[in-house]
This record gives sequence, structure tokens and C-alpha cells, in this order.
Amino acid sequence: MTQGEPPIPEGCPPDGTPPPPTTPFLRRIWRAAMLDACLYEEVEADRRALPQAALVVLLASLSAGIGTFANGGIAGIGIIVAATFIGWVGWAFVTFLIGVYLIPGPRTESDQGELMRTVGFSASPGLFAGLGIIPGLNPWVLILVGGWLLVAMVIAVRQALDHCGTGRAIAVCAIGFPLSAAALGAAILFTGPWPF
Repeated sequence: MTQGEPPIPEGCPPDGTPPPPTTPFLRRIWRAAMLDACLYEEVEADRRALPQAALVVLLASLSAGIGTFANGGIAGIGIIVAATFIGWVGWAFVTFLIGVYLIPGPRTESDQGELMRTVGFSASPGLFAGLGIIPGLNPWVLILVGGWLLVAMVIAVRQALDHCGTGRAIAVCAIGFPLSAAALGAAILFTGPWPF
């Protein structure tokens, strides 16, 4: 490891190469939700993981739609699913541009597919958004899951932008997140006000 290079995530092989992509899908979701940096390295390297990442995004968006069902009903679920998929692709593209071209590290290497896979799995905490359907919990679920998603996104971006430290990943997310949040915010406005 050279100076300035982030340490190899705990549990990953010492040479920095991720383990073979043999982790079952549900275990991958759990590890992503538990913020396992080595899992993000695994899905970054596994080009076959894109359909799994898309499924994580779909399941998380359905859960968010269920959590806001009282506001938007069935139509709201559809709007949230559509906005989430658009936001996922947009977020991966924006973070790719920012992380690789605007503020890259000295050894940053990545492509949009790597970011789509890691960012897709970073939606795993969103599976808990469905708990927002429980009366009185909605605002707390929104805050807790939203913060958890932000941390997962930073880890996903850090791992996808090889040799990128946490500070640089936070900067990439701080620049790109408002753009992605605006798209999701517009969808939430269509589903009705949050019951605060």
C-alpha cells in the first residue's frame, strides 16, 4: 500500500483483489446494508451483478412506495419506482463524471458500470423504508433510512472510485447528491405531502 492510498477493507484479500463473486444475492443485500466495504469491492468487480443491483433498486423503491402509500397510493408507488430508477442511473452518471473527471484522485479508475453496480447495492437500506407505513413512524423512518442511504452511497462511491479516500467520496457525493435528490424530491411532491 502506498502513502495516501486508502487501506484495504477488512475481510478483503491483502492484495486488494475482491473475493470471487460467489456471495448469494440475499447475503449481498444484507452485507451492503451493513455497510461492508468488501461487498462493494465485490460487486464493483462482478460485471454480472448489474441485474442484481437493478433488483435492489426496484425492491428499495417498492418499499419506499409502500412506506408512503398513505400519501400517494398505488400511483405514488409507480412514481417513486420510476423516479428511483431514473435517479439511480443519473446518480451513477453524475458521480462518474465528478469522481473521474472533476475531482479524481491520483490513481482513480472507474467506469459507469462499476458505479451503477455499487450505487445500486447502496440502495439496500431503502428496503427498510416500507416501515414508514406504520402510523407515527413515517418521519422517523424517513430520517433514519435517508441517513443510512447517504452513508451507504459514500462507501459505494469510495469503493467504485478506486484509490479514492472517504473525504474525496464525501466531496463527490456532496456535489452530486443535490442533483439526484432534486429528481426524487419532485417524485415525492407528486405523491403528496409527508405526514409530519
